[in-house]
Amino acid sequence: MTAVQLPELPDLPGKRFPRRVPVRQILCLVPLLLVTVVAVRHRSVLAEGFGQLRTAEWPWLLVAVGATCLTWVAAAFTRQGAVVERLPRRRLLATQFAAGAANHLLPTGLGASAVNLRFMTVCGVPLARSSAALALYLLAEAVGRLGLLAALLVAFPDALRLGTLLPHGAVGPLFAAVGAVLVVAAGVLVFVRRLRTAVCSFLRTALGEARSVHARPARALALWGGSLAFPALQATGLAAVGLALGLPVPPVHMALAYLAATVAVALVPTPGGIGSVEAALIIALVAAGGPAAVATAVVLAYRIITVWLPLLPGALTLGALLRLKVI
Repeated sequence: MTAVQLPELPDLPGKRFPRRVPVRQILCLVPLLLVTVVAVRHRSVLAEGFGQLRTAEWPWLLVAVGATCLTWVAAAFTRQGAVVERLPRRRLLATQFAAGAANHLLPTGLGASAVNLRFMTVCGVPLARSSAALALYLLAEAVGRLGLLAALLVAFPDALRLGTLLPHGAVGPLFAAVGAVLVVAAGVLVFVRRLRTAVCSFLRTALGEARSVHARPARALALWGGSLAFPALQATGLAAVGLALGLPVPPVHMALAYLAATVAVALVPTPGGIGSVEAALIIALVAAGGPAAVATAVVLAYRIITVWLPLLPGALTLGALLRLKVI
């Protein structure tokens, strides 16, 4: 029986697997791309703001820069105070600096919240408790800002002409809109059982986290001390810029105008409040007695210091934290 000779098959080339797309490296470049887009869109504001800085008194500008840097320290204290676990200090501070840049590139509060939520989960805090700590931070920051504003309004009742801050007849529709939103939200919670269950579970987790935090005096002090220091330092920065440009308004009145303006635009979903914050600050400073031209110069210079100067290094820090898997 003769053996059957099979035909020789041609050598097949080795199977090539596609290279993995470096997703994390691409994400590192996204903040820089967003910074470029935002800067191009607001190039006229940047040019005018830097022009105002050239005519200012530099000692007061250095005070404003120092107050701005301390806001990241205050934010780090508040973030640590909102969670029981001890977070790495240097990474926490770097994360707040990066979160500031993310906050100016995404709708207000969303960027910083996402960065800090990711940071806490990487540090080993469960997602449910990280979300509860984030909610506690936002609550403390809002209470601190509103409490500081209320205290200044009581101490200086004539500092602002409040009638100029809101259009005539706008208060009634505003409260009606807020009431309608609350009624709709309550109705959804009543009739959608799954959503109601999720909300109740989150509230139980948040209340438990708040009790645990306040059972430790050091955490409670960091939480509430930082939540008061953060808006106070921001207001100090604006007052320092006002003094640098010769705005004829007392510094405390400028601080009160800043708090009132930021509270007024808190619900405006614009990236970092860009546009809405400038307009509200100018209106508030004019309501405090400042000339419109000087108030505009002060606001532009202040936003250059607090937003545009830290934006590029903040974006670079954000990219570095992504690459190092800190967030």
